[in-house]
Amino acid sequence: MKLEEIKEIAKRHDIKTGKLKKADLVRAIQLAEGNEVCFEVGRSESCGQHECLWRADCN
Repeated sequence: MKLEEIKEIAKRHDIKTGKLKKADLVRAIQLAEGNEVCFEVGRSESCGQHECLWRADCN
C-alpha cells in the first residue's frame, strides 16, 4: 500500500501523520483499531492474520 493511502487511513483515526515513517504509521493505525501492533516485526509467516490489510507489505 502506498504511503498516501496509509496517511488517509491514519487521518480517519485522528493520527497525526507528520514525518512518521510507513511502519510507524501502520503500527499507530493497528493500535488505534485495537489490533496487535505487529507490522514488520518479523512474524508475518506465523502471525495467523491472513486477512490483515497490511499483510502484503509486512515482513
